[in-house]
Amino acid sequence: MTGEGHIIFAIASAIFAKRAELTPVLAQADWWHLVPSALLTCLLPDIDHPKSLLGQRLRWLSHPIARAFGHRGFTHSLLAIAAGLWLFQINLPQSSPIPPDVLQGLTLGYLSHIVADMLTPAGVPLLWPCRWRFRLPILRSQKGNQLERALCLGLVGYALWFPVGMPSFGANGWPSQLFDTLQNGVGRFISSHSAQ
Repeated sequence: MTGEGHIIFAIASAIFAKRAELTPVLAQADWWHLVPSALLTCLLPDIDHPKSLLGQRLRWLSHPIARAFGHRGFTHSLLAIAAGLWLFQINLPQSSPIPPDVLQGLTLGYLSHIVADMLTPAGVPLLWPCRWRFRLPILRSQKGNQLERALCLGLVGYALWFPVGMPSFGANGWPSQLFDTLQNGVGRFISSHSAQ
């Protein structure tokens, strides 16, 4: 997906997450925190590609990451997604300089990039370091891709239309057990590796 597509897709994701009340923090999020923070990280997974929009500006970081992992490697994997979902669950102290809605917006922008790349024929290696690619090849990556632009703008329209507070999946909405399970599992993984 192009940089333009990722930006529009991140906006659609931020609008949908707030209107669907994906988390309590997102339900109460300030639009001026949520959308800009999602935009800040929506191109970040492509730091592993020196010719990407972000990679060209941060070559000193992009080249080593590209050599170590290749394009669409670790930065597009379940490990990155798990870390992002774990960030959704961090309870920051009241004195933290980063508001919780900004933190969740940053995570949402990153995750939107990975979901958007799954819509391309190249897909993403969710089980990295395993090379299997997960994809739903709806879009072709190329500059000026009108289908990509139309799909992303259509998603923005759908997100704006989505009724506020409507449960998205099932009668009870987003199951909190999913986030609790991910928080406990990822939290244990990080704490066990940080102790080493």
